[in-house]
Amino acid sequence: MHRPAKFIHDNFLLENSFAEELYHGYASKMPIIDYHNHLPPQEIAENKIFDTITEIWINGDHYKWRAMRTLGINEKYITGTASDLDKFQKWARTVPYTMRNPLYHWTHMELDRYFGISDLLNPESADRIYKETSEKLQTEAFSCQSLLTKMNVEYLCTTDDPVDSLEHHQKITKSDFKTRVSMAFRPDKAIFIENKSYSDYLNKLASISDITIDSYDTLCNAIRNRVEYFHANGCRLCDHGFENMYATDFTESEVKTIFKRKLDGKPISNEEVLKFQSALLIYLSELYHEFGWVQQFHLGALRNNNSRMLAQLGPDTGWDSIGDFKQASSLSKFLNTMDAKNKLTKTIIYNNNPVDNEMIASMIGNFNDGSIKGKVQFGSGWWFMDQKEGMIDQMNALSNIGLLSCFIGMLTDSRSFLSFPRHEYFRRILCNLFGKDIENGELPNDMKWIGKLVQDICYYNAKDYFEF
Repeated sequence: MHRPAKFIHDNFLLENSFAEELYHGYASKMPIIDYHNHLPPQEIAENKIFDTITEIWINGDHYKWRAMRTLGINEKYITGTASDLDKFQKWARTVPYTMRNPLYHWTHMELDRYFGISDLLNPESADRIYKETSEKLQTEAFSCQSLLTKMNVEYLCTTDDPVDSLEHHQKITKSDFKTRVSMAFRPDKAIFIENKSYSDYLNKLASISDITIDSYDTLCNAIRNRVEYFHANGCRLCDHGFENMYATDFTESEVKTIFKRKLDGKPISNEEVLKFQSALLIYLSELYHEFGWVQQFHLGALRNNNSRMLAQLGPDTGWDSIGDFKQASSLSKFLNTMDAKNKLTKTIIYNNNPVDNEMIASMIGNFNDGSIKGKVQFGSGWWFMDQKEGMIDQMNALSNIGLLSCFIGMLTDSRSFLSFPRHEYFRRILCNLFGKDIENGELPNDMKWIGKLVQDICYYNAKDYFEF
């Protein structure tokens, strides 16, 4: 079989002519709606220009860091004091060893799509690629805003804590930047009452809301204050990252007592922690429904496994993994609690363990009540599932048990301004799924209709769902 000389070629991942037609004729030109990422709004507001490829591409990317550590590269060249060139050379040394990891595909797609570099990254090409990319990055054409425009990003949504001032979002809104930039409300620090830093966080929340937090009621008042503030600044989404859903039974008096005990510096039991978390989550979810927000739940990550490295480098530095938490009963109980009150807002559920795919695909059907198309969504392959097989497994589970046609598609979940070719990666995989089914006679050769479904999944479903 003939293979093009260029690795990332026009028909990369497209295995037949039907897939090619679907991608090139329908998917490729769709704008990007990236409704969950961790991009720094300050860098967008200031239209930052990066000095080197290392700064924009390696710093902060724990996917790359884990691969480098696995290869035996010293931390000095990962998060340490080595020069940007030395770090990039170590990454270039790592890349050939990442074959069959999505990093290999992402690396070369990003070099090609942003910089027009089709050469493979390896120790021999490292210095030349470092020089070429770093020189380009130091121009206005490669500023943060220019990079987003280049990828046809119509809308993106960063992740922001309730204590954030949103000053950078306000600056973006007042600018002439055409990409719409909004935020997702992430109040997990208010929920994690067991954290050692919880009291410090309450002080920040009290200060920014100008509400003295001396009871559970005043905590709720402070949170409502921040929801109102975020809403006034254009926020229409929230996000939570839990091991599993909180759905422990509680009474109002119990929760007030538990919170007062925490304020007084007294110990609270694990059961009391769960009661508090369940109560505050329900309060928040009712707020989201009241304000018409979309709520997102990222479930199943086992975080901060390496205590030694956590103490050295802090969280979000590459020490997390797939968890094996039981999800079904608590997820059902939470969704049913909100639905019974007729206060279940639009909801997206992401899982980080492939064994839960079919469970979540079936669970969402329990609460899609016909009021809104795709009201409860099975979110795209997330974190460790954010790769070819993970995306295929998620879409197959959704296809077999629900309606893939109602799916709101892909997001980057990234901290990098060079990560947006992941949408292209997803779209190619999606088109190839449909293309193979057409070739096998499992779907009709109806390009107009299947092309419409592809465009819906890539763009229109999300645009309608979020009302952008």
